[in-house]
Formats: sequence, C-alpha cells, structure tokens
Amino acid sequence: MESGCLEKFCGHTVSTQQLSEIVEIIETFPKLSRTELANTVCELFSWKRPTGKLKSVECRQFLERLDEKGTIKLPACRKQYTNKGAVKVQRTGKADIQPTISTKLKRLSPILLTRVNNQEQRQLWYEYVDRYHYLGYQLPFGAQLRYFIKSGATDDILGCFQFSSPAWKMAPRDRWIGWVNDQRKANLQKIINNSRFLILPWVEVKNLASRALSLAVKSVPDDWQGCYGYRPVLMETLVNRKRFKGTCYKAANWIHVGKTTGRGRMDRDHSRQGAAVKEIYVYPLSSRFRQELAGC
Repeated sequence: MESGCLEKFCGHTVSTQQLSEIVEIIETFPKLSRTELANTVCELFSWKRPTGKLKSVECRQFLERLDEKGTIKLPACRKQYTNKGAVKVQRTGKADIQPTISTKLKRLSPILLTRVNNQEQRQLWYEYVDRYHYLGYQLPFGAQLRYFIKSGATDDILGCFQFSSPAWKMAPRDRWIGWVNDQRKANLQKIINNSRFLILPWVEVKNLASRALSLAVKSVPDDWQGCYGYRPVLMETLVNRKRFKGTCYKAANWIHVGKTTGRGRMDRDHSRQGAAVKEIYVYPLSSRFRQELAGC
C-alpha cells in the first residue's frame, strides 16, 4: 500500500489502520467481487446509512478510487460495462396504449407523485418506461427512487419519473458548482439525477410536465432522505437535443449549464467518446448548495 494524504469516505477521514485492514481483506479473500468487497468493508467499519443499510455503492466508488491511485489493488471487474444495459421486461396488456387524455391541467388536478413501492407497481413502471421512453428501461446505477405521475381527480397514471445516482463527472456541471476533484469525489452523493421522465404518449395536457417537475423538487428530497439517510442539495438531468428542446425544464426554472462530451454518465475510462451529446440542466434544492457541495 502506498502512503499519501489521508483518504476520506463520505466526509469522514479513513485511518491508516483502516486502509491496512482493507488491503488485508483483499489479499485474504482474492475471489470476492468488487461489490462483495464493498459490502465486507462496510460491515467491518459499520459504514451504514441512518436506515441501517450498508453504504455499498459509495464504498465501491471509494475502493475504485483507491485502486486508481494505486493505494490498493482490486480484482478485475467480473462484468465490463457495455451499452446493452437494457433488461428484458415482460409485456402485458396493462401497459397497452390507452384512449387519449386531452384536457386542461386543472381538470386533472391535483397532480400527484406516488412512490413505486411494490412488485406489481414496479413491473408496471418498468413496462411503461420500456415501451414508451426512447431509452427503454435500463438498470440504474446505485440508489434510485421511482414514481408514477397521477391525476388526483381521475386516478389515471399520466407518466413516470426515476431519480438515481448522478453522473460521475461532467466538466460544465463541475465548473458551475465550483468543484475541484477532491470535492467532487467527497460530495457527489449530494446530487441526484432525473434519469427517466416520461409523459405517456396518449396524455396531451399542456403544462403537465413542468407541474410534475415542480412537484418533484419539493417531494423527492424528503423521500430520498427517508430512504437513504441523507438529503440531496442539487438535481441534474441530461436532455438529448436531437429529440427534445428541454422546454419543460426551462419552464420549471431548471438552469442550463452546458453540454456533455457524449461519453455517457458513468464512463470513467473514456471508452464511450462520441455517444449522443446532451444538454445539462440542474436545479438547486438548497440556498447553500454550493457550500454543501464544497463540504463546508
């Protein structure tokens, strides 16, 4: 193990003794996968959320950062990233095209966001997104919350939301925040990504999308804190300008901060240069978001 500056995990200093124990675990159990190693380390050091769940995703990111720096030597990934993240979703009649809903927003109000909590709801959510979102359904990276957008007046499902872990690195976003590299690594989990947003194709209701976004920025932070034990301070999303103009995000007061390089959200090794360039929008969830993202 190479010596160097003290490492931090989720804002807490990791001692030299803890680093030595991590190395010992890797050497003692060479056949463990990276995820299994992360779970083992979390259990050893009680790296848990207030809910009691292990911080497995953050720990794996931490271990991979140590591996990149040469501090530890992780086993090779067992399954390399491909662009085939879509999973096969069973098709049923429940998600078939419905009669057109074309009316004024007030006739459907109140608009509600309802958490997807059980297997039946998850299966319907998967099917809607897989059928009608241009990216289909893909397994999200790390933490995630899913919602249906519903009419409180009619109980109709109007659309779907997914919020998940943020992009690892995006230069325009990081410059706008004012991050240096160490700050980004230590505080990235305080951002959440609106990774899926779907208004169902038979729903034609003016201003519905921006209303749903306005509801999301109010309710999702509380849900995220309740589920994962920490409160996000910034939302982000990526808009494919070849397909969309980002109108609803602009109407909901999201801020445009630049464009991606086309590498993909989690591409750390520059293997996907040339994928679709997307526009980056963000929405602050706290008046102190810059201080909190800087670790102040």
